[in-house]
Amino acid sequence: MHAMQYELSLPADYDMGVIRARVARVGHLLDDWEGLGLKAYLIRERGAHGSPVNQYAPFYLWNTVDGMNRFLWGGPFQGLVDDFGRPAVRRWTGLAHAEGTAERAAFAVRRRQPVPEGAELTALMEDAVAGAERLAAEDGAVLAATAVDPDRWELVHFSLWEHATAKADGDVFEVLHLSAPGLDRLPRGRQW
Repeated sequence: MHAMQYELSLPADYDMGVIRARVARVGHLLDDWEGLGLKAYLIRERGAHGSPVNQYAPFYLWNTVDGMNRFLWGGPFQGLVDDFGRPAVRRWTGLAHAEGTAERAAFAVRRRQPVPEGAELTALMEDAVAGAERLAAEDGAVLAATAVDPDRWELVHFSLWEHATAKADGDVFEVLHLSAPGLDRLPRGRQW
């Protein structure tokens, strides 16, 4: 599993209805994308759920590098680049994915956490896996995933929820659409 996200921070007075309309128009394009586990079309609106910014920030869990590369180099990503410019694309290597019991994702929570210098890596990664499993077991959880960027030494914790929740710490996003053609093929549990 590979996690990926890019963020488009928008002006404070930006009409987020433009992003909502864009997702309504093109969100379905990845509903059957080969190699994609899921794409959560996420927004944050300034003043909502503690957000200081307006932002469009889709989050992906990929089953295959081929699918991710076809998206970035030969697919719908070019449309976003044409309209908004080329954002930095963050990628993390999957550590764990756990399914919850809720079915409809309305909110997402993402927390990035630096891996401290001198940390015992095995124990830290085991804790991250256990954290994903704990979150997925919470009432209202759709799924939880954890991944690591070993270049920046950063963990990312991502979870989907049927309602806004205080059970997960991090930035809260509204889910506008969820494309999940390969969700059933994402590896479950610890991934090493």
